[in-house]
Amino acid sequence: MVQAPTPSSAREIDVDRLLRADREHLIHPLYHPADHVQPMVVVRGEGTDIIDARGNRYFDALSGLWNVHVGHGRTELAQVAAEQMGTLAFNNNYVGFTNIPSTQLAEKLIELAYPNLNAVYFTTAGAEANESAFKTARFFWKLLGKPDKVKFISRRWGYHGVTMAAASATGLPAYHKMFAPLVPGFVQAMAPYRFRCELEEGSARTCTNPSGHDYAAELEQTLLDEDPDTVAAIIGEPVQGAGGVIVPPDDYWPKLRQIADRHNVLLIADEVITGFGRTGKWFALDHWKVQPDIVSFAKGVTSAYLPLGGIMLSRQVQNAINEAPSDLKFMHAATYSGHPVCCAVGLANVAIIEREGLVERAADVGRKFLDLLQRQLGPLPRVGEVRGLGMMAAVELVDPNATGSAYYDSAVALAGRVVNRCAQNGMLPRRLNNTICMAPPLISTEAQLARLVEVLAEAIQAEADH
Repeated sequence: MVQAPTPSSAREIDVDRLLRADREHLIHPLYHPADHVQPMVVVRGEGTDIIDARGNRYFDALSGLWNVHVGHGRTELAQVAAEQMGTLAFNNNYVGFTNIPSTQLAEKLIELAYPNLNAVYFTTAGAEANESAFKTARFFWKLLGKPDKVKFISRRWGYHGVTMAAASATGLPAYHKMFAPLVPGFVQAMAPYRFRCELEEGSARTCTNPSGHDYAAELEQTLLDEDPDTVAAIIGEPVQGAGGVIVPPDDYWPKLRQIADRHNVLLIADEVITGFGRTGKWFALDHWKVQPDIVSFAKGVTSAYLPLGGIMLSRQVQNAINEAPSDLKFMHAATYSGHPVCCAVGLANVAIIEREGLVERAADVGRKFLDLLQRQLGPLPRVGEVRGLGMMAAVELVDPNATGSAYYDSAVALAGRVVNRCAQNGMLPRRLNNTICMAPPLISTEAQLARLVEVLAEAIQAEADH
């Protein structure tokens, strides 16, 4: 592990005392004390790396949480934030007010996004963006005289956030267990998860008949079972991220667009993870030439330098909002919608992505990264599948000697040991059950990614014999 110079701010901190205070007073996301016995105290970010209080340097293989696209320590973004704070730190952006950065960023996003989109509503996070998408879809159908269209079809293995409605759309049961009952009207359909194909009994490794399975048709059947006249929208991540980087078949999203049109429901693309170049396109449905009615976004819009999210709306949805009677106006709001400092940083971050060609870089380097993962890790007995798109990749570990659900479940502990060993060697991917996920900063070099693959391969081989 590389030792970095300890920042002065870290030298001044009594780390042991800080950790005692942390355990006493701070509840972390996804928290259990047993998982927080030896947390890493991160004190600095620099390029693709983060540095802990003891001076250890780590390659940030998940870009924080899929979101530090342009890398850590960009002083340009810090300066933009400081300048905006010194000019106008905050004013509400409710109707009757506006500010320069929010208007400029909205205009820029519409320039970059799908051609049918024309308006932006800003939030501060992805879950809040999806909540806004749900409310906007219901608002739209009520204005059109269809008040019964209130349900949402999402997919198993999908992740949309952990506020109540977003968690109800999320297709990962661990997020439901202690917070049920869920919000009514959220229905989960089959995911296009070919490695764990629900259409094949006891499926293992890749689907044995991928061309014979129509995952979109299975979702359509769920929609029909619910009655399309009661469904407001279908929501899905173009590539399911927290479910394990699940890349759909190429015909999947074009079929979902056709299904939504056929049954008169909206199509919501949750691009919180996949937006802003992560998959090698500005927005991921461009891979399949599909245009959604609503896009939710966050994460990469500011490269996580400040919290910002939002939704982008088609002209059709925007027109409904604009043409609503005054007594039925869009009564959705958030104190920090269009926050001037967050939007100024977002505008500067998007400029960096454009100027440095990071979308194109993600496509090019991402292809090489995935190819290297497949060549180096694919043949290993404990590797069930390597998959990815752009700068998103996953390695799903299995127990080749097990059958049924144990084929996957028996590899959960192995995945944990592999990630720990990677950290000991200066690499920080993330474990999601039995799957190891990676989403490196878009500025990562081919040499850094080759080193990541090398460390990961060594860790899997060493821990498989544990």
